Amino acid sequence: MIKIIVFIAVGYIGFRFLKSWIVKHITISQAGMNQPPREIDDIMIQDPVCQVYFPKRSGIHLHHHGKDLYFCSPECRQRYISNS
Repeated sequence: MIKIIVFIAVGYIGFRFLKSWIVKHITISQAGMNQPPREIDDIMIQDPVCQVYFPKRSGIHLHHHGKDLYFCSPECRQRYISNS
């Protein structure tokens, strides 16, 4: 009889431990899902020469005929200047 009571007690304690562990890990993994979307820190623009998209802040700038242009590389910038 005592063996049954000990077995039930150990099973109950194990069940409670497992349940609390699962709830803790599910709550942690879903914590990021409830956050609002982050602010956009840069925009993607298209190179006028090779048509590739890249972040504006990493582009090569050129002010040409009153326009601000951005290129993915110095080579594309030079090709645009040569063809203008």
